[in-house]
Amino acid sequence: MLPLRYSLIKNIFITLFCGFSASLYAQYGDIEITGTPYAIDASIPLEVDRTTTEIHLDGELNEATWGNAKLIGDFWEKFPTDQVKASLPTYVKAAFDDRNIYFAIIAFDSTDTYVAETLKRDQSIRKADGIAVILDPVNRKSNGFGFAVTPYNVQSEYQFGAFTDGQGLSTAWDNKWYSAVKRYKDKYIIEIAIPFKTLRYDINNKTWGINIIRSDQKKNKFYTWHHVPVQFPGFDLGYLGKLKFNGDLPNAKGNASIIPYINSSVTGDKENNLNTHGKLNAGFDAKLSVTPSLNLDMTVNPDFSQVDVDQQVTNLTRFNIFFPEKRTFFLENDDIFSDYGPPPFRPFFSRKIGLDANGNSIPILFGARLSGNLNEKLRIGAFNIQTARKDTSAAQNYTALSMHRRLFKRSVIKAYFLNHTANLNDAEKTKQPLDKFGRNAGTSFVYSDESGKWNAWSGIHYSFKPGIHDHNEFYEAGGGYFGRKFNTFIDFDHINNQYYADMGFINRLETTASKAPDYDHGDTTLRIGFNQFFNQNSFYLFPSKGKIIRHTITIENAINFNINRTFSDRSNSLKYIMMMKNTSMFLASFSDDEDHLKYYFGLPDLKPLRPVTYHNDYYDLEYDSDTRKNFLFIAGLRRGKYYGGNINQYRASVIIRKQPYVQLALQAEYDRIKFPTEYGTTQFWLISPKTEVNFSNNLFWTTFFQYNTQRNNFNINSRVQWRFKPMSDVYLVYTDNYFADTLHNRNRALVLKVNYWLTV
Repeated sequence: MLPLRYSLIKNIFITLFCGFSASLYAQYGDIEITGTPYAIDASIPLEVDRTTTEIHLDGELNEATWGNAKLIGDFWEKFPTDQVKASLPTYVKAAFDDRNIYFAIIAFDSTDTYVAETLKRDQSIRKADGIAVILDPVNRKSNGFGFAVTPYNVQSEYQFGAFTDGQGLSTAWDNKWYSAVKRYKDKYIIEIAIPFKTLRYDINNKTWGINIIRSDQKKNKFYTWHHVPVQFPGFDLGYLGKLKFNGDLPNAKGNASIIPYINSSVTGDKENNLNTHGKLNAGFDAKLSVTPSLNLDMTVNPDFSQVDVDQQVTNLTRFNIFFPEKRTFFLENDDIFSDYGPPPFRPFFSRKIGLDANGNSIPILFGARLSGNLNEKLRIGAFNIQTARKDTSAAQNYTALSMHRRLFKRSVIKAYFLNHTANLNDAEKTKQPLDKFGRNAGTSFVYSDESGKWNAWSGIHYSFKPGIHDHNEFYEAGGGYFGRKFNTFIDFDHINNQYYADMGFINRLETTASKAPDYDHGDTTLRIGFNQFFNQNSFYLFPSKGKIIRHTITIENAINFNINRTFSDRSNSLKYIMMMKNTSMFLASFSDDEDHLKYYFGLPDLKPLRPVTYHNDYYDLEYDSDTRKNFLFIAGLRRGKYYGGNINQYRASVIIRKQPYVQLALQAEYDRIKFPTEYGTTQFWLISPKTEVNFSNNLFWTTFFQYNTQRNNFNINSRVQWRFKPMSDVYLVYTDNYFADTLHNRNRALVLKVNYWLTV
């Protein structure tokens, strides 16, 4: 028999707990919050029991499994502050069987109206209400998966690495999983089933990393179960809680997915005097789990006609613009290959494969790609891809090997080897000897302390070309501090003029020198090695009251020297961002640039500017309205000096929508540059209307227009997508290109594509 004082304490505790449970049930209506009390401390794992009963995804939680499952809640606010608990209750349960891991999420709300831009897949929850489940199955803070669902059951999934930031996250990775949502007057309930075949994990590791992110766009807030400091993205692998399996994990080894497609098209190319013709094409992709944590992707004659077209921009710099990779085959575990060098200096950039310099497709015959975790500390990647000859582009073979070895708590050492070989004929070997092959090798080390606040990095990279044995190196080093109220980092890069990146993107290394006014030679591509120093300092202020939630002041400095240590250019800028509680923003910046041209630089239809030193001082202003509304707009301008002339740039975007079914958007930019009389005046228009109609979660129609006078192109791209089964689609795509100045047709195509995702 317990002593009196212990018996009394026990009775008081039981009475309080029962009263608390009753108040929960009374407050939250017909959904009873059962199970163990929710974890106040997120260091307590979310326990996952094996279920023997079938779970039907319907958003009702009426299976016995959910009544017995462990419960977590008590979320933290992540944004705009990280120092208070979440104002809306969110509860999570989990279970698993031999096929799937299941999540049940109850998100209470004061209304049944939600922010949702679209019903189209890959809707980011940065712009919509919703829930994201973040998983690190290896639990070594090296890579993770995200699965997000909105209250309208719009899915998006993504992969990310240890050093993926909030800007670098891509939703372009796709895989097969399931969800259902039911909306109530005071909440929405999400049920998720993620097949173990979709994940990469070690069956002997029964503790995974996990976090749950909730987006509450009505209040412009984000919440997380495990506390994440405000300066880091919510999916940061250093701030995950624990997911503990009570039972043996299934062995998913040997599972495979095959995704065949058939494609019929009709194309016409008046620009190159080619007659209209039809074509029937077929191929397939395949995914095979070599081990539960190592995946083999294969492709034969892939087709990417359904991929979104690049959004064009007006380029007023002397360098190329970086466009992101969108093709599915290249996306799983992409960071294993691509996370070398600081952006935009990348030794590997997958868009160099299967696309020419103008973005036109080059047929890929076949490819194989192995990637994933070899063990708890080592990630590896390897691929080989063969392209076909097309017009003047020779057949190409691309090989890549990469490894990431985890060190300490959150650091990594990496190494890679790249090989590009072209099948040149005798004439091409004589005319283009450097195109015969290109090889790159390098290693880098990235350090992060356990909190993620202190970072440092260094790397050394070499390229190998026929007959080139020196001046072929690329060095990098840097470090920084990333705190809640202050961030600072410095980066140094040395890229020599004989460093080639056949499979990479180095935007400053090659520039086009325009012909001088006094001789008849055409434009020339110059390779100028350089040293770059870059420093950024950001200060954050968080008002405790009022309509403003954050002030950001950023100072950036960049200076570049040619490889012979002569001055090239510099840029100093001061930027200010004011973020409001209603999601609107005001941005202002002032830049002081100096550019010492070594060659003539030209813009379309103008006399080339002579090589002297130019001072380009200008300011930018922009206002973004409330992004949650059915009518929103962005307005901006730039004024100042531009290579001896004056620039006036005006930008505007207007969006009218009926959430989440219809969205009409118009983006426009006008640039007028007035030089001294000797050089003249030029102007550029970029007008981009876009319409999206979402008939349901499975049927979409998107039409995109782009009128670009700088590229003298007017593009129309219209696509209907019907998702008749999970990850299985029918696409009907129409694309048309015209000369912007005459509106004469350049080329057009009509494509019908069907793909089917079969998991065996």
